[in-house]
Amino acid sequence: MTTSQQHVLIVDDEEAVCWTLERALRRDGYSVHVAASAEEALQRARERCPDAILLDVRLPGMNGLAALRPLRELSRNAPVVVVTAHGNLATAIQAMEGGAYDYLAKPFDLDQALEAIRRATLVGAERSEQGPSDAQRPQPAPRPAPPVESELIGRSAVMQQVFKRIALVAPHDACVLITGESGTGKELAARAIHRHSRRRANPFLPINIAALNPNLVESELFGHVKGAYTGASESRPGLLALADGGTVFLDELADIPLPVQAKLLRVLEHQEAAPVGSNQPRRFNIRILAATHQDLLKAVATGTFRHDLYFRLNVFQIRMPALRERVDDIELLARAFLQRIDPNAPPLPAETLDYLRKQRWGGNIRELHHALEHAAILARGTPLRPEHFPTPTTVPGSLPLDRLREAVRVWVAEQIGAAGTNEPAGLYDALLQAVEPVLLEEVLNRVDGNRVTTARWLGLARATLRKLMLRYQLVAAADEPDSP
Repeated sequence: MTTSQQHVLIVDDEEAVCWTLERALRRDGYSVHVAASAEEALQRARERCPDAILLDVRLPGMNGLAALRPLRELSRNAPVVVVTAHGNLATAIQAMEGGAYDYLAKPFDLDQALEAIRRATLVGAERSEQGPSDAQRPQPAPRPAPPVESELIGRSAVMQQVFKRIALVAPHDACVLITGESGTGKELAARAIHRHSRRRANPFLPINIAALNPNLVESELFGHVKGAYTGASESRPGLLALADGGTVFLDELADIPLPVQAKLLRVLEHQEAAPVGSNQPRRFNIRILAATHQDLLKAVATGTFRHDLYFRLNVFQIRMPALRERVDDIELLARAFLQRIDPNAPPLPAETLDYLRKQRWGGNIRELHHALEHAAILARGTPLRPEHFPTPTTVPGSLPLDRLREAVRVWVAEQIGAAGTNEPAGLYDALLQAVEPVLLEEVLNRVDGNRVTTARWLGLARATLRKLMLRYQLVAAADEPDSP
């Protein structure tokens, strides 16, 4: 429970959202004011300074992003939780650059919103104790939005989390490990991080480790001096030096040879490494982003990847979801890709969109794009139909369901073997207890704790989900109120 001295300002033009949040917050001891517009919110903030603000982006009149800085100034830099039902990467970036404390996508789970507000009020209290707020100091002017190249596209809950994490990490120089299957857009995420960073005016250099000559990786990355090896007729600086002041994106990270990994670790820790054939280190002013579709922890366990390098690269992680995890984005992606392929192409028919949603897309976004190109060629200016698309490709045994089935077979064999001459007992319950909490926790993590979306993904009633979360101690209480 909180004290009534903590005051929350809710700014949203949806009456149901405001009513639900206000009731829940007052029950927890907060004082609450509600505003249906940014203009009303500014007046409310003048009347009473809030300790935390929940601010919708789409409002009548002034939008929430435009009101963000004035609200923070009037409220002595009170933490602001920005919410939107129409978020994209640009929205997340603008919110974070405007000083937002957190960013939530609608529809959000009530528990999720309440927890964000609770954290915000605690942060606000800590700031008050520390003295003058940031809002009372000179604030940097908002920087102009960088030119958009190939932008990440998506409105699904999982992509909202990707946007939020990119917005959070972009202003910092921390290493970022981007994981995900092939074709999920890992390089696009890396480019977005660079494009919204302080290094955006300097080079962005993508390097595919798997495409480098295995015998010359060290020389390719760090350079070499003349005579360092047979054929080295002149000194060369190496790829990392070409990105001085900018960002290096190391793709297919798991393919880096072990000896080169040690040298890369030195660059990360000391910003220097010696070219091949030299004892004189050179300085590197670069930020490193890395990506892989392989299981790096497994590589660490087998000794093919250094554990210290793994933890040094994995300061902050962004997981790119597979296309099958973001089916809601397929229509948006398909329309955007088709516009690039043929700006004059007819709209996609409903039957085609339905067909696209039902495919597995083992190659993810890359496969979807190529399939649309194939279909556009065959359609010759007519609407794209399911028969215009190539047969979807799948690699036998590569799908997660195949791997899951194999894991279950191995587990059953181990249980029977462990039982010896006795009959194994309770296999069904044992399997459920092993799998159910992992399933629930993983889905909850993917949607940032949103129970509405979790229940929908799992195909469960909200009450059933709540009972399972209680059973596996994923929540503290079963009688939480419903979401707005």
